[in-house]
Amino acid sequence: MKAQNVTVIGLQWGDEGKGKIVDAVARTCRYVVRYCGGANAGHTVNVGSQRYAMHLIPCGILYPGVHNVVGNGVVFDPTVAWEEVEALRGRGVKVGPENLHVSSAANVVMPWHKLADRLSEVALGKGKIGTTARGIGPCYADKAARSTAVRVGDLLDGDGLREKVAAIAARKNAVLSALYEAEPVDAEVVWREYAEYGRRFAPMVANTPALLRRALAAGEKICFEGGQGSMLDIDHGTFPYVTSSAVTACGVPHGAGVPPSAVGRVVGVVKAYTSRVGAGPFPTEQDNAIGDHIRDRGKEYGTTTGRPRRCGWLDAVALRYAADLSGVDEIALVLLDVLSGFQTVRICTDYKTDGKSVDEFDPTAAALRRVESVYEELPGWSEEIVSATDYGELPATARAYVDRVEFLTGRPVGIISVGPEREQTIFHNTQLEGLA
Repeated sequence: MKAQNVTVIGLQWGDEGKGKIVDAVARTCRYVVRYCGGANAGHTVNVGSQRYAMHLIPCGILYPGVHNVVGNGVVFDPTVAWEEVEALRGRGVKVGPENLHVSSAANVVMPWHKLADRLSEVALGKGKIGTTARGIGPCYADKAARSTAVRVGDLLDGDGLREKVAAIAARKNAVLSALYEAEPVDAEVVWREYAEYGRRFAPMVANTPALLRRALAAGEKICFEGGQGSMLDIDHGTFPYVTSSAVTACGVPHGAGVPPSAVGRVVGVVKAYTSRVGAGPFPTEQDNAIGDHIRDRGKEYGTTTGRPRRCGWLDAVALRYAADLSGVDEIALVLLDVLSGFQTVRICTDYKTDGKSVDEFDPTAAALRRVESVYEELPGWSEEIVSATDYGELPATARAYVDRVEFLTGRPVGIISVGPEREQTIFHNTQLEGLA
């Protein structure tokens, strides 16, 4: 019997704590695969007193014997990736061709992508999207344009890369100068820098879709590690305030080069409340003392950007939509400990527009700006729960909150996180092999 694969995705606006859940699943897997996004992702794993923040390297890198794959659907920033590799090695983590594989078909984030990202946001002013300025969107745009795209495989082609960089830089300099009066990018400097990255990463570059399909045929267990959150999906999120890739479970086959049947069991990671970074609609936002309290207790500042996150109550309407979209099998409810101390807690169970209940969730920004959140109140709990290791150790009102999340999402809560450490994890109704 083949091992059951696992796909871990965020069901909110990112920053759900996917890194900790991937870390838990990774110890049972042979492969961990990033299939979307780029260095705009920030996955944090705490191991004892050590804190690891990964942006491009999959979270399975902390386990010996696990193959970590950066898939073709990722936009690969070699500058950030090499910094991560060096930092991990400096802390005694083994990173090399035996456990890290980068798709030759992944598109490369180039200096002009980051420059265009920053200048575009400034030019948009109050209408800015809220990008991380990591060059993600411009890189995906060039991927679609094709003639101005650079792939990881190109970094290994010295003279060919030089010609390509020169041609693309000439076009980018003309555009960026005309639009923003930007200083030109030096093509020769860029070529030398990225050719060097090509030499460094060459032993790790591979045909990763073929690698993964062979693993599937051999019955190896794979964990697909999602980046960002479902509400930021390019097609199904709160457009235009979204990221530039397919971040739901629907994006796995395309971004990893595997058949849809490989997705396996889907785990949707959910904060016990809601947060988002940057601009865009947020129906349950609490721009008040409640939101400030959640932000302070939850340390809600971006792993990638350091920006303070907007915070609010749990939105079950958006959760149901995201869970249905990806066919989520179970929920991982994280940061439940942040809600300790509230006399009452609230969950949004419905939307109304012009006084009428909304039948179908519409993720577009224009539609969400018109909705009014309908809340139900539940009793809170005063006890700190960070030391709980079993479901029965949680206060009755905390268990009632978990039960309500199960009911409102129509999915079992399989994992409950009550703190950042590995051991601060309660395996509740999970069906994931090797965890409970």
